[in-house]
Amino acid sequence: MPTHNDDVDWDGWPVTDYLAENYRVLHPADAAVIAHHSAFYRGLAPHRVDRSVEFGAGPNLYPLILASAVSRRVDAVEAGEGNVNYLERQVRVGPDPSWLPFHRLCRRLNPDVPATLTDALTPVEVIRADVRDLEAGAYGLASMHFVAEGATEDIGEFTGFCRAFARCVSPGGFLVAAFMENMPTYRIGPESRWPGCPVDPQIVEGVFAPLVQELNVTHIDTDPTLPDYGDSGMVLLTAVTATSPP
Repeated sequence: MPTHNDDVDWDGWPVTDYLAENYRVLHPADAAVIAHHSAFYRGLAPHRVDRSVEFGAGPNLYPLILASAVSRRVDAVEAGEGNVNYLERQVRVGPDPSWLPFHRLCRRLNPDVPATLTDALTPVEVIRADVRDLEAGAYGLASMHFVAEGATEDIGEFTGFCRAFARCVSPGGFLVAAFMENMPTYRIGPESRWPGCPVDPQIVEGVFAPLVQELNVTHIDTDPTLPDYGDSGMVLLTAVTATSPP
Protein backbone atom coordinates (compact mmCIF):
# COMPACT_ATOMS: atom_id res chain seq x y z
CA MET A 1 0.00 0.00 0.00
CA PRO A 2 1.33 3.47 -0.82
CA THR A 3 2.18 5.87 1.99
CA HIS A 4 -0.11 8.90 2.09
CA ASN A 5 0.59 12.31 3.53
CA ASP A 6 -1.44 11.76 6.68
CA ASP A 7 0.48 8.54 7.40
CA VAL A 8 3.67 10.55 8.04
CA ASP A 9 4.83 12.33 11.21
CA TRP A 10 5.91 15.60 9.60
CA ASP A 11 6.79 17.04 13.02
CA GLY A 12 9.71 14.61 12.94
CA TRP A 13 11.20 15.92 9.68
CA PRO A 14 15.02 15.84 10.15
CA VAL A 15 15.71 19.53 9.63
CA THR A 16 19.41 19.45 10.53
CA ASP A 17 20.19 16.44 8.31
CA TYR A 18 18.15 17.86 5.43
CA LEU A 19 19.93 21.20 5.52
CA ALA A 20 23.34 19.52 5.83
CA GLU A 21 22.68 17.30 2.81
CA ASN A 22 21.13 19.96 0.57
CA TYR A 23 21.58 23.60 1.57
CA ARG A 24 24.75 24.24 3.53
CA VAL A 25 26.40 25.04 0.18
CA LEU A 26 24.86 26.34 -3.04
CA HIS A 27 24.65 23.36 -5.40
CA PRO A 28 24.47 23.74 -9.20
CA ALA A 29 20.91 22.38 -9.35
CA ASP A 30 19.63 25.04 -6.97
CA ALA A 31 21.56 27.70 -8.86
CA ALA A 32 19.73 26.51 -11.99
CA VAL A 33 16.37 26.70 -10.20
CA ILE A 34 17.19 30.21 -8.99
CA ALA A 35 18.18 31.29 -12.52
CA HIS A 36 14.98 29.83 -13.99
CA HIS A 37 12.71 31.45 -11.40
CA SER A 38 14.56 34.77 -11.48
CA ALA A 39 13.88 35.08 -15.21
CA PHE A 40 10.17 34.74 -14.46
CA TYR A 41 10.19 37.13 -11.52
CA ARG A 42 12.04 39.77 -13.55
CA GLY A 43 8.95 39.96 -15.75
CA LEU A 44 6.87 41.16 -12.80
CA ALA A 45 6.96 44.67 -11.37
CA PRO A 46 8.53 45.10 -7.93
CA HIS A 47 5.96 44.69 -5.14
CA ARG A 48 3.29 43.84 -7.72
CA VAL A 49 1.93 41.03 -5.53
CA ASP A 50 0.19 42.10 -2.35
CA ARG A 51 0.41 38.62 -0.78
CA SER A 52 2.21 35.49 -1.94
CA VAL A 53 2.61 32.05 -0.39
CA GLU A 54 5.36 29.46 -0.16
CA PHE A 55 3.24 26.30 -0.29
CA GLY A 56 4.81 23.84 2.16
CA ALA A 57 7.84 25.98 2.91
CA GLY A 58 10.05 23.47 4.71
CA PRO A 59 13.35 24.97 5.91
CA ASN A 60 14.36 26.24 2.44
CA LEU A 61 14.90 30.01 2.39
CA TYR A 62 15.78 30.70 -1.23
CA PRO A 63 12.18 30.57 -2.54
CA LEU A 64 11.29 33.20 0.07
CA ILE A 65 14.21 35.34 -1.04
CA LEU A 66 13.11 35.09 -4.67
CA ALA A 67 9.50 36.00 -3.87
CA SER A 68 10.60 39.07 -1.89
CA ALA A 69 11.41 40.81 -5.17
CA VAL A 70 7.74 41.04 -6.15
CA SER A 71 5.76 40.53 -2.90
CA ARG A 72 4.74 42.93 -0.18
CA ARG A 73 4.03 39.93 2.08
CA VAL A 74 5.17 36.30 1.81
CA ASP A 75 3.35 33.65 3.84
CA ALA A 76 5.60 30.65 4.54
CA VAL A 77 2.96 27.97 5.18
CA GLU A 78 4.31 24.78 6.75
CA ALA A 79 2.78 21.99 8.85
CA GLY A 80 5.86 20.39 10.46
CA GLU A 81 6.87 21.67 13.88
CA GLY A 82 10.63 21.42 13.30
CA ASN A 83 10.45 23.29 10.00
CA VAL A 84 8.24 25.99 11.51
CA ASN A 85 10.64 26.48 14.42
CA TYR A 86 13.58 26.75 12.03
CA LEU A 87 11.82 29.30 9.82
CA GLU A 88 10.77 31.40 12.79
CA ARG A 89 14.37 31.54 14.04
CA GLN A 90 15.61 32.57 10.61
CA VAL A 91 13.07 35.38 10.32
CA ARG A 92 12.99 36.61 13.92
CA VAL A 93 16.53 36.00 15.18
CA GLY A 94 18.52 36.09 11.95
CA PRO A 95 19.37 33.82 9.02
CA ASP A 96 22.19 31.28 8.99
CA PRO A 97 25.27 32.57 7.13
CA SER A 98 25.03 29.58 4.77
CA TRP A 99 22.10 31.32 3.05
CA LEU A 100 24.20 34.35 2.08
CA PRO A 101 25.46 32.84 -1.22
CA PHE A 102 21.86 32.03 -2.15
CA HIS A 103 20.85 35.64 -1.49
CA ARG A 104 23.79 37.00 -3.48
CA LEU A 105 22.85 34.90 -6.50
CA CYS A 106 19.15 35.81 -6.23
CA ARG A 107 20.01 39.50 -6.11
CA ARG A 108 22.57 39.29 -8.93
CA LEU A 109 19.97 37.67 -11.18
CA ASN A 110 17.18 40.00 -10.05
CA PRO A 111 18.22 43.36 -8.57
CA ASP A 112 14.67 43.82 -7.23
CA VAL A 113 15.54 41.36 -4.44
CA PRO A 114 16.21 43.44 -1.29
CA ALA A 115 19.84 44.37 -0.76
CA THR A 116 20.41 42.30 2.39
CA LEU A 117 19.32 38.80 3.34
CA THR A 118 17.63 40.15 6.46
CA ASP A 119 15.66 42.65 4.38
CA ALA A 120 14.65 39.90 1.95
CA LEU A 121 13.11 37.95 4.85
CA THR A 122 11.32 40.96 6.35
CA PRO A 123 8.07 40.37 4.37
CA VAL A 124 7.90 36.73 5.54
CA GLU A 125 5.16 35.56 7.89
CA VAL A 126 5.59 31.97 9.12
CA ILE A 127 2.24 30.19 9.39
CA ARG A 128 1.81 26.68 10.77
CA ALA A 129 -1.01 25.13 8.75
CA ASP A 130 -1.91 22.34 6.35
CA VAL A 131 -1.54 23.73 2.83
CA ARG A 132 -4.62 21.79 1.75
CA ASP A 133 -6.68 24.11 3.95
CA LEU A 134 -5.57 27.35 2.29
CA GLU A 135 -8.40 29.61 1.18
CA ALA A 136 -9.17 29.53 -2.52
CA GLY A 137 -7.95 32.62 -4.37
CA ALA A 138 -6.26 34.11 -1.32
CA TYR A 139 -2.91 34.85 -3.00
CA GLY A 140 -1.60 36.65 -6.04
CA LEU A 141 1.33 34.25 -6.38
CA ALA A 142 2.15 30.79 -5.06
CA SER A 143 5.52 29.10 -5.04
CA MET A 144 6.12 25.41 -4.27
CA HIS A 145 9.41 23.53 -4.04
CA PHE A 146 9.72 19.73 -3.74
CA VAL A 147 6.42 19.37 -1.86
CA ALA A 148 3.64 17.61 -3.77
CA GLU A 149 5.87 14.77 -4.98
CA GLY A 150 7.57 14.47 -1.58
CA ALA A 151 4.40 14.38 0.51
CA THR A 152 2.90 11.11 -0.71
CA GLU A 153 3.50 7.94 -2.73
CA ASP A 154 0.07 8.18 -4.35
CA ILE A 155 -0.28 9.91 -7.74
CA GLY A 156 -3.88 10.86 -7.00
CA GLU A 157 -2.84 12.62 -3.82
CA PHE A 158 0.03 14.30 -5.68
CA THR A 159 -2.55 15.64 -8.13
CA GLY A 160 -4.68 16.87 -5.24
CA PHE A 161 -1.77 18.80 -3.76
CA CYS A 162 -1.10 20.42 -7.15
CA ARG A 163 -4.74 21.41 -7.50
CA ALA A 164 -4.74 22.92 -4.00
CA PHE A 165 -1.57 24.82 -4.96
CA ALA A 166 -3.22 26.30 -8.05
CA ARG A 167 -6.54 26.88 -6.28
CA CYS A 168 -5.04 29.11 -3.57
CA VAL A 169 -4.10 31.71 -6.20
CA SER A 170 -6.59 34.21 -7.58
CA PRO A 171 -7.53 33.99 -11.28
CA GLY A 172 -4.77 35.43 -13.41
CA GLY A 173 -2.23 35.06 -10.61
CA PHE A 174 1.15 33.39 -10.82
CA LEU A 175 2.56 29.93 -10.07
CA VAL A 176 6.25 29.03 -9.69
CA ALA A 177 7.31 25.51 -8.79
CA ALA A 178 10.05 22.89 -8.77
CA PHE A 179 9.61 19.12 -8.48
CA MET A 180 12.12 16.32 -8.07
CA GLU A 181 11.89 14.15 -11.19
CA ASN A 182 11.20 10.42 -10.70
CA MET A 183 11.70 10.72 -6.95
CA PRO A 184 11.24 7.38 -5.19
CA THR A 185 10.72 6.83 -1.48
CA TYR A 186 14.00 8.09 -0.01
CA ARG A 187 16.09 8.53 3.14
CA ILE A 188 17.49 11.62 4.83
CA GLY A 189 20.24 11.14 7.36
CA PRO A 190 21.12 7.67 8.64
CA GLU A 191 17.62 6.34 9.32
CA SER A 192 14.57 8.40 8.37
CA ARG A 193 12.40 7.27 5.43
CA TRP A 194 10.11 9.63 3.51
CA PRO A 195 7.53 9.21 0.74
CA GLY A 196 8.19 10.00 -2.89
CA CYS A 197 5.89 10.02 -5.91
CA PRO A 198 7.77 9.65 -9.22
CA VAL A 199 6.74 12.37 -11.68
CA ASP A 200 8.19 13.74 -14.91
CA PRO A 201 7.52 16.76 -17.16
CA GLN A 202 4.66 15.00 -18.94
CA ILE A 203 2.88 14.17 -15.69
CA VAL A 204 3.36 17.69 -14.33
CA GLU A 205 2.09 19.23 -17.56
CA GLY A 206 -0.91 16.93 -17.61
CA VAL A 207 -1.89 17.86 -14.06
CA PHE A 208 -1.56 21.62 -14.53
CA ALA A 209 -2.76 22.11 -18.12
CA PRO A 210 -6.47 22.16 -17.18
CA LEU A 211 -5.82 24.57 -14.31
CA VAL A 212 -3.67 27.29 -15.84
CA GLN A 213 -2.71 29.29 -18.89
CA GLU A 214 0.75 30.33 -20.12
CA LEU A 215 2.13 27.04 -18.79
CA ASN A 216 5.85 26.47 -19.12
CA VAL A 217 7.43 23.19 -17.97
CA THR A 218 11.11 22.37 -18.32
CA HIS A 219 13.71 19.96 -16.94
CA ILE A 220 17.20 20.12 -15.49
CA ASP A 221 19.50 17.13 -15.16
CA THR A 222 20.43 15.40 -11.94
CA ASP A 223 23.15 17.10 -9.89
CA PRO A 224 26.03 14.79 -8.90
CA THR A 225 27.01 17.13 -6.06
CA LEU A 226 23.71 16.39 -4.27
CA PRO A 227 22.91 13.15 -2.41
CA ASP A 228 21.68 10.34 -4.64
CA TYR A 229 18.05 10.09 -3.62
CA GLY A 230 17.25 8.09 -6.75
CA ASP A 231 15.79 11.02 -8.72
CA SER A 232 16.66 11.92 -12.31
CA GLY A 233 16.79 15.71 -12.00
CA MET A 234 14.18 18.40 -11.50
CA VAL A 235 11.04 19.61 -13.26
CA LEU A 236 10.48 23.38 -13.23
CA LEU A 237 7.18 25.15 -13.82
CA THR A 238 5.83 28.65 -14.28
CA ALA A 239 2.23 29.47 -15.11
CA VAL A 240 -0.60 31.94 -14.82
CA THR A 241 -3.74 30.63 -13.16
CA ALA A 242 -6.84 30.27 -15.31
CA THR A 243 -9.20 33.25 -15.40
CA SER A 244 -12.24 30.97 -15.39
CA PRO A 245 -12.82 27.67 -13.57
CA PRO A 246 -11.66 24.52 -15.44
